[in-house]
Amino acid sequence: MSALVACAVVRDDPPRVFVAQDIDTLNWVLACQLVAKTPGHDLPAGEREELRRALREERWGDAVFAFIARTGTAVDVYESTDMHLAAEAAVGPLELQLTPLFID
Repeated sequence: MSALVACAVVRDDPPRVFVAQDIDTLNWVLACQLVAKTPGHDLPAGEREELRRALREERWGDAVFAFIARTGTAVDVYESTDMHLAAEAAVGPLELQLTPLFID
């Protein structure tokens, strides 16, 4: 049985993938890995302070949204994605026999 996770694909070169237990945790990860790693001197003072305030107030999603709007970095976010577990692969051969390809 698969678990649900949240994930994001940051379309950098090369692309980066982030996976978290839920959307709130994913926003925190993106805030730490994208937003907070932006050099402050690269931003106009007002925008820099807006991002800092959002991070200080733990408004992770707001910080990520503002970062995307400012930088134009494409970030595809998936709030609930199946994460398949190794235990599923163990019963895979049996399950395959029940798929449409094997039904005549």
